[in-house]
Amino acid sequence: LREQLRRFRAVRTSVGNADEHSEGKPIQITLRGLDLARLSPLGAQLLNLVEKVPGAADVDTSDEDPRPEVRVRLDRKVAGDLGLDVGMVASTLRGLIAGEVVSQFEDTDGDSYDVRLRVAAAGRTRATDLLGLDLPGQGGRTLVPLSQVAALDSSTAPSKIRHRDLMREIRVSANTEGRSLGEVIADIKQRAAGLALPPGYSIDYTGETEDMVESFGYVMQSLVLAVILIYAILASQFRSFLQPLAIMFSLPLSLVGVAGMLYLVRDTLNMMSMIGVILLMGLVTKNAILVVDFANVQRREGLGRAEALIAAARVRLRPILMTTLAMICGMLPLAFEWGAGAEFRAPMARAVIGGLITSTLLTLLVVPVVYTYLDDLGALFVRWWSRKTPAHAGEAIQPGD
Repeated sequence: LREQLRRFRAVRTSVGNADEHSEGKPIQITLRGLDLARLSPLGAQLLNLVEKVPGAADVDTSDEDPRPEVRVRLDRKVAGDLGLDVGMVASTLRGLIAGEVVSQFEDTDGDSYDVRLRVAAAGRTRATDLLGLDLPGQGGRTLVPLSQVAALDSSTAPSKIRHRDLMREIRVSANTEGRSLGEVIADIKQRAAGLALPPGYSIDYTGETEDMVESFGYVMQSLVLAVILIYAILASQFRSFLQPLAIMFSLPLSLVGVAGMLYLVRDTLNMMSMIGVILLMGLVTKNAILVVDFANVQRREGLGRAEALIAAARVRLRPILMTTLAMICGMLPLAFEWGAGAEFRAPMARAVIGGLITSTLLTLLVVPVVYTYLDDLGALFVRWWSRKTPAHAGEAIQPGD
């Protein structure tokens, strides 16, 4: 559509939500200041800057061309002598030109329409026609032509004046095409940093950009809280502060798969993919729990640490693969965008699939190695603590506790 509409140079087009205002576009840039005369040139520079950013489409501004207007300059002294004031002149002209609703008309279907009374079209075609209009003077006892008490001036005025936080505003809006919202906004911010803004003038990024930053902040808080709660539960179940670290080492292994999968499918790190990362926090630790728990059982039965880890990896490989493949197969329809609205949730499925693949492959290799190093570290701590405390105090502490 943009390619076909581009040949109509005199037409302003926008492909997006069916909204007569520009508020529905994802990119909303607010330029604020006190003086509208200084704000307009800065808004034109910002508009030109955004138009040159790759991926920004349908760029528009709220600063429209000024509209012509006719100003009535009243001679207050003469008007006062004739019994006229500014309010009376303004209300009379507004009623004669714009009209006043004097009645209603109801048709045969019962629909009502306003009946508006005003000067005929032939008497308000040109600006000079206003001077021939009569005003009621001396309490309505006489009629005074407008030309006797006023003169006309031609001028222009802004089509609309926007305000934000008690300051005048010019808003530049745009859609995205071919690039993600985050990439386009990053380029705009980098280029807008070179604008020489006078003191008291600022640029703010609102719209979906503001929502995205706020939402990502909430997601990061949820991610950190999920990691803390997982560690607390594992530490209480394994009765150890070190073994949960070996289990949780599988978490960053899943992020490798998330980044690789999003790169392969040319997807972005958006809200749905972040939800997929949070979902992975509980899924990928399951594999490491199976290995570590079985290794602990084998060690309590008398096997050495290395033999116990090898046996745990061999025995637990089957249930790990079964649960992982079941989850991946369940996510495939969503990842391939099958079904209504699946394109919105597809990044979550792709992030989960990529994270499960890498975490499953690397958990069986990395987690036993990390478990070994942490177990050695725990043994060193036990020997150090035994030397610092009486013999009977250290007897209760065993390696791995």
